[in-house]
Amino acid sequence: MENVKILICDDSILARKQLKDIILSYGYTDFIEASNGQEAIELYKEHKPDLAFLDIVMPIKDGVEAIKEIRAFDPKAYIIIVSSVGTQTQLKNAILEGAKDFVQKPYVDSAITEILKRRFEGR
Repeated sequence: MENVKILICDDSILARKQLKDIILSYGYTDFIEASNGQEAIELYKEHKPDLAFLDIVMPIKDGVEAIKEIRAFDPKAYIIIVSSVGTQTQLKNAILEGAKDFVQKPYVDSAITEILKRRFEGR
């Protein structure tokens, strides 16, 4: 759990806090936060996190565009899409661009746990 960096990008401060609180309960403490897709891209390039959670619907650049640019920079980027809204087309495009999974908001602890286990424990 040490030296694991997690990027959380959502234009909602509350959504970022809720996700961060769930992840904190599992012992991960190194977070990078962004409020739009452009910030996520810049922070990803600067910090190279081990896991990124990106909302789909955001100002400036949406999650799908952010995935494209992050994966162009780092083809091995481990990105999870989170959203309360979003069309099937947006979700499909996010997966096609390289997102590993999708989590529906409001967050369910077990869904986040499964992602953390798959990413960091190889389950």
